[in-house]
Amino acid sequence: MKNFDEDTIVAISTPVGEGGIGIVRLSGKDSIKIANRIFISSDGRKVSEFKTHTIHYGYIIEKSPRHQDTKSQVTGNRKPITVHRKPNIRQEVIDEVLLTVMKAPRTYTREDVVEINCHGGMIALRRILELIVEVGARVAEPGEFTKRAFLNGRLDLTQAEAVLDLIRAKTDVALRTSINQLEGELSREINSMRDIIIDISASMEAMIDFPEEDIEIDTTRSWLKKIKIARKKLESLRDTYHDGAILKDGIMAVICGRANVGKSSLMNLLLKRDRVIVTPIPGTTRDAIEDEVNIKGIPIRLVDTAGFGKRTGIVEKKGVEKSHLYLSNADLILCVLDGSEKLKKDDIRLLNSMNERCAIIVINKCDLKVVLNKKEIRRIAKTSDVIRLSCLKKEGLDKLEDEVYNKIWSGKVGSSHQLMLNNARHKNAIDKAVDSLYRAEEGIHKHFPLEFLSIDIREGIDALGEIVGKTYTDDILDVIFSKFCIGK
Repeated sequence: MKNFDEDTIVAISTPVGEGGIGIVRLSGKDSIKIANRIFISSDGRKVSEFKTHTIHYGYIIEKSPRHQDTKSQVTGNRKPITVHRKPNIRQEVIDEVLLTVMKAPRTYTREDVVEINCHGGMIALRRILELIVEVGARVAEPGEFTKRAFLNGRLDLTQAEAVLDLIRAKTDVALRTSINQLEGELSREINSMRDIIIDISASMEAMIDFPEEDIEIDTTRSWLKKIKIARKKLESLRDTYHDGAILKDGIMAVICGRANVGKSSLMNLLLKRDRVIVTPIPGTTRDAIEDEVNIKGIPIRLVDTAGFGKRTGIVEKKGVEKSHLYLSNADLILCVLDGSEKLKKDDIRLLNSMNERCAIIVINKCDLKVVLNKKEIRRIAKTSDVIRLSCLKKEGLDKLEDEVYNKIWSGKVGSSHQLMLNNARHKNAIDKAVDSLYRAEEGIHKHFPLEFLSIDIREGIDALGEIVGKTYTDDILDVIFSKFCIGK
């Protein structure tokens, strides 16, 4: 592992592009020393003289050996200030800024931190970044600020990962779930189960160290009771993963159907805006079109596909091939039918392919005379999930959204206090812990030697330790923090 304490790191912490404010962040033992060299405050004080957690107005300056002036005035929107110089040194103002000083240990990384709020143009941000690197810092790796927060004990690993989930949250519900984990809700639950198992381990190790003591029946009963409590709680937590993963990553819903049944109209209706071109001409949509929609707190990647049917042109054929590819990877299929027409061969072919798939049949154009029979559709597609609507009249959308919600969601999205698992790494570790506890239970019932039982218990402890970061490797940390943006 790198000796990260030796380096002071710097990064631009705001998105690339133009904005009112841009932030350059430093962390490390030389942060204040570096800031002293590049910042001139309006009152003439050095950064090292500032109290912690205070903000100061001034300028970022770059020194270059050009002129012999010993002083001049820097002017901005405020009263001119006098900048004293060494002989033969010219000081060029890069930007007018607000500088925040936060001294260890009460900082995000538990190191000295300096944040420079400058104007949000890329030129100013890059020049400040380059200047700081020249003075002695190095550019931070992805997620290195949060990685230092973890390694310095400011956050555990679940809280560190929650930071990334918070940044990437696509809905209000996902945001609340991430905040709960950042506040340590998941950590407390995992540590609680881990403490129970550690208590069992300590008891077993004591028995191993003093083999002359007989194991009492009450002792094994106590072990079994505690193991069962921990295992059941871990299983309950693991069962939330399906819903938690949906909140975090969302699903892909693919709209399919033959040409001119209203697929693009349905996509516009769900998005509540005109995203896709709609015309009476069949085959208007030749390529798949994607967009994001939030349905009752669930993030959904919505895909409008080219219409199925006989296509002669190369472009049309490619579009249909792409539609089949999207369908094969879809989490949810919205199969659209024209309610004003009887089923055609392409409709029947599609309905047959819906068997054993997560699908909703949507009968569109219900503002016209409906000639389709729901029973026939259900018989072919072997599903009861059939919704009638009119994209033209914008009728039936609420029923469709309810059906989508019920189809993919098994929990209660509205609960902001529900503890959810949304990370595959956490689930895999809980799987390992549950398996080890099952083996320990079975071993106790079969009177296995304590040495064997203690191995299973220790594996459970280590698996839960991986979740919160009590046990980890450099490779695990590299994988986790490589997903972060630079500057966080």
